[in-house]
Amino acid sequence: MTEVILLPIDIEKFLKEQGGMIDKVIEKYIPRKFTKENIEFVCGKPRYEYNIEAPNRAVAEPIWEFLDRGGKRWRPVLFLLVAEALGGDPKKFLDFVVIPEVIHNGTLMHDDIEDSSEERRGKPCTYRIFGVDVAINAGHEMYYLPLLPLFKNRGKFDADTLVSIYEIYAQELLNLGMGQAMDIAWHKGIANADNISEKQYLQMCAYKTGTLARMSAKIAAVLAGADRNTIETLGKFAESIGVAFQIQDDVLNLTATSGKNNFTDEQIGSDISEGKRTLMVIHTLQKADAKDRKRLVEILNMHTKERALKTEAIGIIRKYGSVKYAIDFERKMIRDVWQEVDKLLKPGEAKEKLRAFADFLVERDF
Repeated sequence: MTEVILLPIDIEKFLKEQGGMIDKVIEKYIPRKFTKENIEFVCGKPRYEYNIEAPNRAVAEPIWEFLDRGGKRWRPVLFLLVAEALGGDPKKFLDFVVIPEVIHNGTLMHDDIEDSSEERRGKPCTYRIFGVDVAINAGHEMYYLPLLPLFKNRGKFDADTLVSIYEIYAQELLNLGMGQAMDIAWHKGIANADNISEKQYLQMCAYKTGTLARMSAKIAAVLAGADRNTIETLGKFAESIGVAFQIQDDVLNLTATSGKNNFTDEQIGSDISEGKRTLMVIHTLQKADAKDRKRLVEILNMHTKERALKTEAIGIIRKYGSVKYAIDFERKMIRDVWQEVDKLLKPGEAKEKLRAFADFLVERDF
């Protein structure tokens, strides 16, 4: 028997190649400019009459201004990789990549309002361009517009499959809101943030960042005809990717170099300004002496943008090895969960791409 040699996979290049295709699918369901025909595609025939200009100015324009800024598009790519690894035809399920990607961007639009952020992806936040009212409403629409692929493709799948997807969709949106609530409560100081356990933090991440990755994997597995155990195992794997992705984002927020890691001076240490209780902060608060612990909490509660204070806080976090701890933690998380997935998937290129994809998201420096 001839041994199959798998060549190394350039995941960064692969993500870029998939990005344009994913945007084309999104355009199918959320047009860059509404016409009479495609607003009826979205909302159905009017009882009275549509004004086309209003949804263009308050829905299509802010959504596409935001989507065109880029983004990694890794959640829909995860969807396609899971479907392929389970033996499904990714092209058959392509329309469903709209679900995780559009919801994700809707959450970012809302996050920026909740955090009073100035910029996102190098440009003023949507609410600063179009107004808070438009940004809130457009973000809401981005939670529900991704249901369209389910509505429009209902004839291609049996009722049980569609019900399973609707249940996943609804449950993960509930989880998403709960995770965001935890994060907001902690960094705004309306809940006790200084004694958060590591497990409590991880549960917040599982809901806030892990939920859309889990949604992607579970919907892909349902569409590929996987059994319940496989669906749940791949959901857990994807959730872990999401949590590890968040931890790596937090690491980069404190360690990136301006101009090198796609971070600006303003963005470096912005988690300190927002008072976020990241895994690194929790680890430091558990390990630090009383003086350093008190000082770190003081700076976090200031919500300062002063560079000297942010640098001081980062120095305390580094002092107790918390950056290394977070990096080691995320790597182990992915290694451990992959062992479960490894037993389920057949050997081959699709499986190796999925593994390389998970490793890339943890090891990335941008």
